[in-house]
Amino acid sequence: MCLAIPGKIVKIEGKTAEIDYSGEKRTANTSLIEVNKGDYVIVNAGFIMEKLNKEQAEQAIKEWENAGREDERNR
Repeated sequence: MCLAIPGKIVKIEGKTAEIDYSGEKRTANTSLIEVNKGDYVIVNAGFIMEKLNKEQAEQAIKEWENAGREDERNR
């Protein structure tokens, strides 16, 4: 099973997007799906695979952050 964290596209140059994951920036290929700056996306194997609406993405990010805090408390 693969768990993916949504990221927000902050820049697109050609077929490469720069994606912000809560402050950590990574790049991904845009050739499989049409995207724009500001879109929230899911990336797998270096390719953008899915676009999420803002509400879905923000909820998923919030859940990931909560899971991380819970993990820290259990250590």
